[in-house]
Order: sequence, then structure tokens, then C-alpha cells
Amino acid sequence: MSLLEKTIDGIAPQDQASRDKAKERLDALTMPHWALGKLMDLALDLAGMTRSVKPKFSGRAVVTMAGDHGVVSEGISKYPQEVTPQMVYNFVNGGAGINAMARNSGASVYVVDMGVASPLDELVKGSKIIDKRVASGTANIAKGPAMSREQAIKAVEGGIEVAMLLAPGVDIFGVGEMGIGNTTPSSAIVSVMTGLAPEEVTGRGTGIDDEQLKHKVGVIARAIDVNKPDANDGLDVLAKIGGFEIGGIAGLILGAASLRKPVIIDGFISTAGAMIAHALCPTVADYIISAHKSVEQGHVAMLKKLGKEPLLDLDFRLGEGTGAALAMHLVDASVRILTEVATFEEAAVSGASS
Repeated sequence: MSLLEKTIDGIAPQDQASRDKAKERLDALTMPHWALGKLMDLALDLAGMTRSVKPKFSGRAVVTMAGDHGVVSEGISKYPQEVTPQMVYNFVNGGAGINAMARNSGASVYVVDMGVASPLDELVKGSKIIDKRVASGTANIAKGPAMSREQAIKAVEGGIEVAMLLAPGVDIFGVGEMGIGNTTPSSAIVSVMTGLAPEEVTGRGTGIDDEQLKHKVGVIARAIDVNKPDANDGLDVLAKIGGFEIGGIAGLILGAASLRKPVIIDGFISTAGAMIAHALCPTVADYIISAHKSVEQGHVAMLKKLGKEPLLDLDFRLGEGTGAALAMHLVDASVRILTEVATFEEAAVSGASS
């Protein structure tokens, strides 16, 4: 049995008994019924994921997957590909948005090279990043498949290996990405997996203008037509129109789910990875928390497909895992609601009349 098969085989649904116990307590708290809304919904999920009515998340990590895309040669991004390795160095040096957000939420940041076009040997040798490189960037999806099926499996299994590597010290994962051009394969993935037309799910990415957006939509439509990915086969979709970092995200989500650890997905690209993971194992949705609603217009359709509601809506479109890091504060709040708010009986407070 391969690592991917073994991991999928080990993913079980949330524990209903733990959810029931959490629900019983939340129903009895000293407040009008379900007065803290989505935070109480989240508390139920956390109990079910962890099999505990007293979940603890002291060890937390945001994993930022990095990879490049051959489709940038089609002129679909406002920024050059050189920005990907430059931002990896920025992550390592602690100067990026994700570093600030992670420090604010007490999370460690781990950067993974899934397939950056430029060599990052110096960072690998210095143990500054995790090396799961599949190749030096994907091929141009507008002209053929992004990668082979074997490479797709390697990318997903690389993400699983990262989850296993970090698991001993991590109670909750956040996941993000870095890769110039990656909203294009992500838009292609959501189009194929939801059946919506490219123009309905394609956004402006790094801030392209109307003409560039029209061109980007055309490139995505061509990529889908040329490759004809099978929407029912997550590996086929990943191989034909995806990205190495998207595969890594899918793998990390699968790995976290097999370990019964929650994983908070960030925005558009992270959710594309979640869609691949979900296609491979629908039960994985039981361990996914959606951090926020991205500005990218296809994100709502992605979350609907996954059956997820975002915790936040703050006009984010940075990626990197920033939204996931911020949402960890809401996880903390949900745990405190579940474990620290007194019940009517505990506080000797009169309940509502029937």
C-alpha cells in the first residue's frame, strides 16, 4: 500500500460522541441559546476532530508551500517569477505578512519547497526550509499537462510527509502558499470541479487589469480544453492543470486528517488544494476549517463544494497562510467558550423559562 493509500485509509469521520458531549455543554452555557453562533459551531467541530471536550492547541504551525508555474509564460501575472524565491527568502528572514500574522497567533512558520523554479540549495542545506521539490516548476498548462501523474502523487505524498514530520509538536495546522501565477491553475481547478465557466471563477490575482483578466480567462479555458481533466479524479485534475504547491497542500490536509488534527485553510489557492484532497477522500472535510472568504471570485464556489463557511470576510487576497494564522485566534476563542464559560447549573444562574 502506498503512502497516499495508507493515509486515506486512516482518515475517519469526526467522533459523534465527543460532538454530543460538547453540544450538551454548549446548550447549557450561561447565555441565550447559541448566542456566540459560529464560534460555538466551531467548538463542536473541534471536539469532534480531537475526540475531546477539552481540546488543546498549544503547538501550532502554518505551513507555506512554494512552487512555480510554467503558465506564467502566457503573461497571466503582474509579477515576474523571480518573486517566488525572493519571497521564500523573505519568509525565512521573518519579514513577510505570514511571519507577522503567525507571531501574533503564536504559530511557527514552516516553508516547503515543492517546486520553485530557482534552486534553493542554500536554504535547504541550512535547514531553513523543508525540501519536497518535485521539479523546477510545472509545465505550461495552456499547452499540455502541468506534470505527470507520478509527479502529482509525489507532490501529494510530499505534503503528507510534512504533516507526519511536524505532527509530534503540532496540535493544529494552518496552510498557505507562495507561487507567482498560482491563481491561474487554481481557477482552472475550481472551474473543472464545480462545472462553472472560467469567466465565472477567475479573479484578478495579483491585481491585473481588465484586458489582462480577459486574457487570463482565455488561457484557463484553453488549458481545460487542451488537457480535458477528469473532474472525478483528483490526481488527474492536479496532474493536468494543477501545481506542485497545490498538491503539497492537498497532501498536508490529508496527513493532518489522518492524524485527527484540525487544518485551517487560507484562501483561494489553499482551497484549491483542499478540493484536490476532498476529491481523493471526501471525509477529509471533517478536519478542514475555512479561515476566510477570499476576494477571488471563485472562492465562494469552492467553499460551497466543500460544504464550508468561512470564519472571516476581510477582503484578504495575500495568501501565504495569513488568514489561517489569524483564524487561530478564533479557534482559541471557541475552545475557551467550550471549556471556561460556566453552565447555568455551575454558576447557579436561573435558566430561561420553557
